[in-house]
Amino acid sequence: MKTDSIFYRIFQQYPRSFFELLNLPPTEADQYQFTNLEVKQLAFRLDGLFFPSTDNPNQPFYLTEVQFQPDDDLYYRIFAELFLYLRQYQPPYPWRVVVIYPNRNTEREKSQHFSQILNSEAVTRIYLDELEGENGLGVGIIKLVVASESVAIASAQQLIEQAQQILPPAPLRRDIIDLIETIVVYKLPQASREEIARMLGLTDLKQTRFYQEAFTEGLQEGLQEGRQEGREEITRNIVLRLNNLGYASEAIAEILGLPVDEVLPILEDSNDG
Repeated sequence: MKTDSIFYRIFQQYPRSFFELLNLPPTEADQYQFTNLEVKQLAFRLDGLFFPSTDNPNQPFYLTEVQFQPDDDLYYRIFAELFLYLRQYQPPYPWRVVVIYPNRNTEREKSQHFSQILNSEAVTRIYLDELEGENGLGVGIIKLVVASESVAIASAQQLIEQAQQILPPAPLRRDIIDLIETIVVYKLPQASREEIARMLGLTDLKQTRFYQEAFTEGLQEGLQEGRQEGREEITRNIVLRLNNLGYASEAIAEILGLPVDEVLPILEDSNDG
């Protein structure tokens, strides 16, 4: 799994998770926008940046780094990028740096150069294996990234149940459930998407973001326009997309309510092409 990208996706889709990590009220996320920003000199890019969406000068911006491999140059790079950014943009907010590690053994502290700044209130280092106690949905999703395969399914099931209880039906709930499923797919590469969906209780595709966006809306549009060829093309596209996700012909037929005899020719034509 490309860990940093999945973390940034978590922060993008559910920014409250970041503030839960910091033991701050999750509603803080409502005052921030998660983005990335290029620092022109030397082509630095700040990949994880929570920037205030208000004019409050006391509200900090957060530079976030996810580091799952030992890196002797990490702090040299982070602070070089940070201070170059401050020089170029001179933002009207105080800065904070948050570094997320799987454990303390991954960190390379370089105390001879950075001990004072690392021990200041401006820098927070989070070790995921040390998170304890009851956590919110966001922290639970983050912990799923580092969970062992043996507990990943059970943890994901609990998170999906939690998301269904506390999030509005759409679109956020669908996005978060899709995100949880994606993390499990990365963690269990030997299992097909169909198998994972079944283990997570997501076999009813009609409740997922994929179905809502790719099937329901498109099919209704085709029905409203009264074009049989449009409906057939939509069905064909969905069959092929499901097949690319690892669903077998029988499962596709069951999901879409079609006879298997209608699904097989679509797949065969695609293979011939």
